[in-house]
Amino acid sequence: MTDSVAEDEDDEGLTGEPGRLIVTLDDNPPDRLDKALAQAVPEEAALSRTRLSRMLAEGEVLDAETGLPLTDGKAKARPGQSLILLLTPALPTEMLAEDIPLNVIWEDADLIVIDKPAGMVVHPAPGSPRGTLVNALLHHFGGGLSGVGGVQRPGIVHRIDKETSGLLVVAKSDRAHHGLARQFRDHSLLRAYLAVAHGVPSAADPRLVGLRGIGFEPGGVLRIATHLARHKTDRQKQAVVWDQGRHAVTRVRVVEELAEGAVSLVECRLETGRTHQIRVHMAYAGHGLIGDPTYGGAWRLPGRLPGAELAEAFPRQALHAATLGFVHPVTGEELSFESALPGDMQALLVALRG
Repeated sequence: MTDSVAEDEDDEGLTGEPGRLIVTLDDNPPDRLDKALAQAVPEEAALSRTRLSRMLAEGEVLDAETGLPLTDGKAKARPGQSLILLLTPALPTEMLAEDIPLNVIWEDADLIVIDKPAGMVVHPAPGSPRGTLVNALLHHFGGGLSGVGGVQRPGIVHRIDKETSGLLVVAKSDRAHHGLARQFRDHSLLRAYLAVAHGVPSAADPRLVGLRGIGFEPGGVLRIATHLARHKTDRQKQAVVWDQGRHAVTRVRVVEELAEGAVSLVECRLETGRTHQIRVHMAYAGHGLIGDPTYGGAWRLPGRLPGAELAEAFPRQALHAATLGFVHPVTGEELSFESALPGDMQALLVALRG
């Protein structure tokens, strides 16, 4: 599981066959077909509104039921309508290959698993044209790239934030790209993050018990289920909504209480993967992440508690993609990978333990 310039905890992948992408409109889509299509296409498809409009005009969007091309973007969209997008052969990438060191955890002819450091952007964007994971992968691969999305490049099927560290799987072939994307869409992958959060989520907290979308499962696991959409006034942020956006579910388990219960180390498991999902959900529950400049709020650790100074100055959201498990999309082998906490988060925990 796209985060899309704004990267996410684990943005989800594509479905369909090589050369075509199948999308299904929401049950309550925008009235116009072009707008409904733009909303339904996964971010990872890298299809801009301009390109989608061109595809409609050129007969490259088909009704899945009739097989007929849909060329009028102003036509009324049907709830639940399935569409087939015909993707043109991938063009050579214009992105620059750069000799940037990579921490490769595992690699074969179809896949590569990377342990990404904090501070590295996954994909080039206007503000980060170089020094990204994709630039590094282009140099590492030297060819044989996935072509999903219309351009030959490493197959980015999910993303994690620039300042989030940890595991990321990348497709080297189209068959791997589509196979991984199906697993992201089916929510069948294992994705677990470790985070350092304000406070300790607890079923005994009356504020949480009464909060919409919040529930507790056996073992004291906090379940957060909302919809997420772009913030109405700050387009770089995501926000919890109820009548629009995309369904998002995060499960949170307390691993350790720290700083006399003022902080906790938690494991967050993603059922879905939306932009900034963990950060938004934890903030919504009143347990924003230490170091998160966007969603962390004005929380401050009392100076008398251990680790207060380091927590106050922590330079990034304390979030690490620690576990990644999936079925190899080509061989069918079950794969699971673990990544230890990076040095900065380890030092933070040591300080918070006193």
